[in-house]
Amino acid sequence: MAANPAITAIFGALSDPTRLAIVERLLKEGERSAGEIAEPFPISKPAISKHLRVLEHAGLIERRVARQWRVCRVRPEAIRAVDDWMRQYRKFWQGSFDRLEQALALPDTEEPLP
Repeated sequence: MAANPAITAIFGALSDPTRLAIVERLLKEGERSAGEIAEPFPISKPAISKHLRVLEHAGLIERRVARQWRVCRVRPEAIRAVDDWMRQYRKFWQGSFDRLEQALALPDTEEPLP
């Protein structure tokens, strides 16, 4: 199966712990300026700006100008795309886990398996 370029970009962006934390914060708290996003991180504002650019290029966030600030928010379409992608694998894994649970519920046999 060919990889979906949009999903590959999203997961690539989220593979960095700082970028993942930024997205989690935006999901919990909503729109934030770059300065507000940078506050809890022990890295420079230029480094945060680079992380924001990666997230924006991956389609995870969008930035808009509000007065003199650039405000960031998570793009719901990106989260929906990840959920859609995961849904197809969730069905497969759920079936596998159900079969494993059934196998583990069987009584033990005295004979070792070959």
